[in-house]
Amino acid sequence: MTNNTKTELKEVYTPPKEEKVLDPSLIDKPLLERMPYPTGWRILVLPYRGKQKTTGGIHLPDKVLDETQLQTVVAYVLKVGDLAYQDKEKFPNGAWCKKGDWIVFARYAGSRFRIEGGEVRLLNDDEVLATVADPDDIISL
Repeated sequence: MTNNTKTELKEVYTPPKEEKVLDPSLIDKPLLERMPYPTGWRILVLPYRGKQKTTGGIHLPDKVLDETQLQTVVAYVLKVGDLAYQDKEKFPNGAWCKKGDWIVFARYAGSRFRIEGGEVRLLNDDEVLATVADPDDIISL
């Protein structure tokens, strides 16, 4: 991996000026297309990284942000497998979440793996505990 690639990826994940930590719409299309497509009843999510600086203005190092991402219980739904929420007996009221939702899941749920720029997880459709409007409302530490 070249330094140029790392710089480009950091630009993709750099939050907007209003200090929103992760705007998934900033993930460039080629990176999203290269991410695995979940099979069956699985869901691909991008865990929330948290704010890059404290309320007092102190910038947090990347190591702290990475650890926060590993400990989080909130994620953004990137992709949903073809069979997710199709079991009418298990999900009589329909899907619990959809692409573009922020969700809450159990701390150790899913399979974790790293990609350029961070970590993603594959969750089973029934591992979603809730949806939330704003990931900052959930404190994960």
